[in-house]
Amino acid sequence: MSSLSLVMIVRNESEHLPRCIESVRGLVDHVIVADTGSTDDTPNIAASLGAEVVRFPWVNDFSAARNFALSCSKAEWNLILDADEYVVEADIEAVRAFMRGNRAVGRIQIVSLTQADDETNETRNFITRLIPRNLRFKGRIHEQVDTDLPRINVPIVARHLGYYNRNKAERNIPLLLEELKNSGDHAYLYYQLAKEYDGIRDASNSLACYKKAVTLLTGRERYAPNVIVDYLYLLIKLQQFDTGLELIHSRSDWVRAFPDFHFACGIFYRELILHDPGRYASMLPMIEASYRRCIEIGETDRYDSVAGTGSYAAWYNLGNYYEIIGDRDRAIECYRQSASYRYERALKRLQEIV
Repeated sequence: MSSLSLVMIVRNESEHLPRCIESVRGLVDHVIVADTGSTDDTPNIAASLGAEVVRFPWVNDFSAARNFALSCSKAEWNLILDADEYVVEADIEAVRAFMRGNRAVGRIQIVSLTQADDETNETRNFITRLIPRNLRFKGRIHEQVDTDLPRINVPIVARHLGYYNRNKAERNIPLLLEELKNSGDHAYLYYQLAKEYDGIRDASNSLACYKKAVTLLTGRERYAPNVIVDYLYLLIKLQQFDTGLELIHSRSDWVRAFPDFHFACGIFYRELILHDPGRYASMLPMIEASYRRCIEIGETDRYDSVAGTGSYAAWYNLGNYYEIIGDRDRAIECYRQSASYRYERALKRLQEIV
């Protein structure tokens, strides 16, 4: 049977580390924790939980740290997690079968909590984290597994708390700029920079990085639809509607099957009409069409997606649309559809209007 190690890099993670390691009991055979300079009790906690603790001085390079940790593993396969992640679901037999039978790498589902407009959302990303022993990472930050092997989803789900009420821009922006300096223009790096700048409300730099990322994209990149959606949300926030319309029409082929795109379009058309009703009132049906398309597509594992854009959140926003145009019956039906997913906002709205 193929052996499997959990391989981690950590620093000052005494709060989160026990939950992470305990979550893989029965799934992995061994745990390796590479400490990059903790000043708290992280190394002792890791050792007390049965992990092999190794030391690696931080050199502002995530791949260097990950690759050192991987070099310490003797297992045939390695599972990569961060300390602020923990496994909540795993089909152990299916994972072992994947390891025995595939010349591929495994993408696990990472469910991240994010906060927007006083509401907590879940973003579901499929990230390559289950790899055979010979593979390594590349990239100073937002590092990627360096391989041409097929990437296949495997039945492991992990929760990630790292982006919930935490800002890592002070660390990440300099590393991304250094990586761009060393590796040259790359759409993915500009995309990550755009998100970091947006997180610290630096709209000017965020906008410039999104523009650069879109220019460099071919549309074949797996993350290309996410660039378009996140860029569109920034344009909504900045009320740059002409640029938004151009983006929607010029890149629609890339995002045709992405519920998050059509969800963002529904919001975009609403804000566009509110901004200039005299000019854009005729586009009102586009709001309905956008949310209907979300529901038609449904939830997706093809792209990194916000939970609900293909189901309960789309039904809820469609209900809002029908309320605005005075169609109470259809609004109630949409809220009921949304509430069937136990969506709190829909449940509350039904109580208010029924």
